[in-house]
Amino acid sequence: MSADPQSSATDDVSPGDSPNDAGASGEARGSWSERAGRLARRAAIDTTPLREPPFRRLWIGQAVSFTGFQLTSVAISVQVYDLTKSSLWVGLLGPANLIPLIVFGLWGGAVADTMDRRRLLIMASFVTWTATLGLLVQALLHVGSVLLIICLVVVQAVGFAVSSPTRGAVIPRLLPRVLVPAANTLNFTASQVATFVGPVLAGVVIGHGGYAVAYGIDAVLFTVGLYAALRLPALPPVGGEIRKPGVRSVVEGLRFLLTRPVLMMSFVVDIIAMGVAMPRALFPEVADTRFGGEEAVGWLVAAIAIGAVAGGLVSGWIGRIQRQGIALIAVIVVWGLAVAASGLAGSLWLAVLLLAVGGAADLVSAVFRQTILQTYAPDEMRGRLQGVFTVVVAGGPRLGDLRAGVTASAVGATASWTGGGIVCAGLVVVIGLAVPSFRRYTTAARGPVEERPDP
Repeated sequence: MSADPQSSATDDVSPGDSPNDAGASGEARGSWSERAGRLARRAAIDTTPLREPPFRRLWIGQAVSFTGFQLTSVAISVQVYDLTKSSLWVGLLGPANLIPLIVFGLWGGAVADTMDRRRLLIMASFVTWTATLGLLVQALLHVGSVLLIICLVVVQAVGFAVSSPTRGAVIPRLLPRVLVPAANTLNFTASQVATFVGPVLAGVVIGHGGYAVAYGIDAVLFTVGLYAALRLPALPPVGGEIRKPGVRSVVEGLRFLLTRPVLMMSFVVDIIAMGVAMPRALFPEVADTRFGGEEAVGWLVAAIAIGAVAGGLVSGWIGRIQRQGIALIAVIVVWGLAVAASGLAGSLWLAVLLLAVGGAADLVSAVFRQTILQTYAPDEMRGRLQGVFTVVVAGGPRLGDLRAGVTASAVGATASWTGGGIVCAGLVVVIGLAVPSFRRYTTAARGPVEERPDP
């Protein structure tokens, strides 16, 4: 005897329910799952820029080569200490990196406005690669000269200082304007991954293979970035105008910046965020007095990068934000308050979690600041302003280290840490809202962007 079709259609319906109720429930479940899927897709990091071959190669090259750069940075510090047994010599690596970064970051940005940016990026990349090969050779030959290592660090910093603003100025020439925020998010997320992976890899490599292996890995990884630069299309100055770079050119860029409140404020709020709230210099003391020693320092240092990576992975919403001025103020407030709260945490894991929240906010801040610069500034000024951006990004945290250390010596580590976060949040609101053009800035305020070259 065959089954009753009507009966089988209602077998799974509980008493008191009609088949239509069950169907409606299924539709509701389906709609909720569809909504959840759409929400997840909208929140996930936007990878659309990677469909453009020149940008995809540049992004992969930067991510891979920056991992090697971070590996080498750790290896240099360890080797210098191994040779001298002196933290003073290790400390001298700081100015050896920072001074060329400031000088050649500004100069390199000016040069990027006067010549084919592809050619400049290739030249700067070769300088950096040559310095890395020099480090490899001195390790293989066991030269043991700290002065030679510092000289190679200076050369490496010069190459990095020129290539960094050049690479930033290239992005808007490779992609439609609407994809620039997503491209910056991808870049900053990859950089944070490299900042975390590079040092971890360095510990393993140095422990098992030595300095030469570490520098050799960096040299190999850097070829990926060099290949990406070689495959870029020609990127001559817009209009074909070639000018001679120099001090006057740098001054012109700074003067232009001072006359554009929106651009100026994008730098000011970052200096406030890093110079006032960065607690990095306090990590060793707080780890020792509150969290039990050296292992805690590693977690505190890694927390901001971990948060930035996590924030980047759920950053699909960033490109849809129109009022980027007020949004930038808001995320820096989140950064400041998260830092302040982490300074009061009695548990290491709570402090790490709060710092990670701050790291996610810092990544969003970096994306907004870079996007404003790249889409608001005209192409003929973009390289010089990227040079200023490089200097601010490099110098801000170091100002924060100085501020934190001096304040802690006067009022204690906890007050310095938490107070810096609170002052940052309040200061960025007061200063940010005091500039009408900045708080009202929207993506509609952007100027025209040049046609992209063919890949």
